[in-house]
Amino acid sequence: MSIGNSNSPEDERPSTDDRSEDRIIERKAEGPSIGTVLKKARIAAGLTVDEVSSTTRVRIPIVHAIEADDFTRCGGDVYARGHIRTLARAVHIDPEPLVDAYDAAHGGRPAPTPAAPMFDAERIRPERQRPNWTAAMVAAIVAVIGFVGFTAFGGGDAKEKRPVADASAAPQAAPKQSAGKPAAQPQQPPKAAKPEPSDSAIAAAPKDVVTVVLTANDGESWISAKDHSGRLLFDGTLTPGQSKTFTDKESIDLVLGDAGVVKLFVNGKEIKGDFQPGQVERLTYTKDDPRQGPAQAG
Repeated sequence: MSIGNSNSPEDERPSTDDRSEDRIIERKAEGPSIGTVLKKARIAAGLTVDEVSSTTRVRIPIVHAIEADDFTRCGGDVYARGHIRTLARAVHIDPEPLVDAYDAAHGGRPAPTPAAPMFDAERIRPERQRPNWTAAMVAAIVAVIGFVGFTAFGGGDAKEKRPVADASAAPQAAPKQSAGKPAAQPQQPPKAAKPEPSDSAIAAAPKDVVTVVLTANDGESWISAKDHSGRLLFDGTLTPGQSKTFTDKESIDLVLGDAGVVKLFVNGKEIKGDFQPGQVERLTYTKDDPRQGPAQAG
């Protein structure tokens, strides 16, 4: 075998000129650039750069730069794609092949973000709590209405803790009371005149019930009155000149804190006892009293 006739690996490699020709051929096969296509289409459409800029609102320097394949003035890939589409439509060519060529030359389009993670992120993102002024105003209005209602309908009961007996035969100067309603007991200044039950009031005492009239003469006295079932009729202080009348179908139980300053009438008759100032008395009267002598002590 002849060595001179054998081919070495060096001989089989393509020369530098051949590789250069291959690259040139490949470039020619790639076709015109994006800027070249846009420029030729503009010229073919008979439009100037100024006219394209006026129609697309893409500034003249950016139009020149894109036609020269310089996309650095677009401000990013997103804006570059948008300008390519806008200019392609203005010169009446399909923009999608040019956008695909741009993506191939610049690393492709970014992968779209999945919809589910974005939704989860929005759902997880905490929202800033804002004051609910409507609810606060409604609550304030309800509170005001409740306070006004309580004051209008429950104020009297709150001030008067204990019920007062119905007035059936009140002596002169006694405060007017409505049947079935407790009477408020305002603090009254001492009066010079000391009223006494009139004869007509005493005579008007009904016969089928027990009627007790108390009048504070010489000072204040705390008194308590209950009916035959133990229900409290009154528990408070009589001021000078003030009177209270209590009735019941069977009996009235009294506690006088200062019996010496109280004038007492039972069933229309005055009960005159030997009560001393400051003396506490517990008394019980029925509809048959007074019987004999002073009141019956309980």
